[in-house]
Amino acid sequence: MKKITLLALAYCLLCVACSKSGSNPGDTTNPPVVPPSVSPEDTTPTTKYDITQLGMTQLFESAPVITKMIRQDYNELSGVAGSSLNKGLLYMHNDGKNSPIIITNAKGEDLGRIVLDNVNTTNPEDISVGPGPDAGKTYIYFADIGDNKNSRATIVVYRVEEPVISNPTAQTEIHISNAAKITLKYPSYSYNAETILVDPVTKDLFIASKETAKSTLYRAAYPQSTSTTINLEPVLKMPFDLLTSGDIAADGSAILLRNKGQVWYWKRPATQSIVQALLIAPDMAPYAGNEHQGEGICFAVDGSGYYTNTEIRDYPGAVSNISFYKKK
Repeated sequence: MKKITLLALAYCLLCVACSKSGSNPGDTTNPPVVPPSVSPEDTTPTTKYDITQLGMTQLFESAPVITKMIRQDYNELSGVAGSSLNKGLLYMHNDGKNSPIIITNAKGEDLGRIVLDNVNTTNPEDISVGPGPDAGKTYIYFADIGDNKNSRATIVVYRVEEPVISNPTAQTEIHISNAAKITLKYPSYSYNAETILVDPVTKDLFIASKETAKSTLYRAAYPQSTSTTINLEPVLKMPFDLLTSGDIAADGSAILLRNKGQVWYWKRPATQSIVQALLIAPDMAPYAGNEHQGEGICFAVDGSGYYTNTEIRDYPGAVSNISFYKKK
């Protein structure tokens, strides 16, 4: 009788253990059921301001100085950046495949090209100049980040040390064979983007997605690997529609973002990160609406104002210009 009682007790204990594990007694064919993983809650900060209720900054002249580009065959101009090393020079590019970096100035002169050897770009959309791995040097960041079909597994930013450019002419052609390749991946899905920001204070890179009525700012913290793919970190959700470019002032004190019809401006105190600055409502900045497809924007390196440029390929008869909004 005792033996039967002990066997019954053992069987009951086995049933309890199996019920807790999710299996039936004696069932050795089906593993325990594992609940599906739950995505963590999205804690990315979101701006709270209403961009329809912004004031206009009074720092800049409302009417730009408009200059016709000498080369009108550069008809897909996208980014623009001011050279820190070569006073007065500007870098631009077409957004076509394997386009060189265009050298020009505020007069729109044809001053040659910078060619990145052994580099095949897919859809370069923006360009910036900022610090990098070697102290005291400045670098060009060429952002191959366009993805109209949202199909690229990775995007790329090419980083090259700024070359010294003496007395450039239309025949100037500088070849750079050691471009560093910074490969980036969004944490989920793929996005089109046309905006790169380089923080001169932290050397972090930021990519702002180009989406309808919204944009997410992603960060690749310094130092950026050139040997492995970097997972971009979403750091801010913003309400801006279809962003086409942006820039951070050379001293880090101000930020610009733009789309085809508007420009936004932020002051950035030395104590604030880029995200902290962008969480505060910006001012509108002057834009004359003189560009058919406004694509690029950058601060003048000396802080005297900001430049914009435009693509004209799909607008027969349009003129390619560079516009300068002077600081008062």
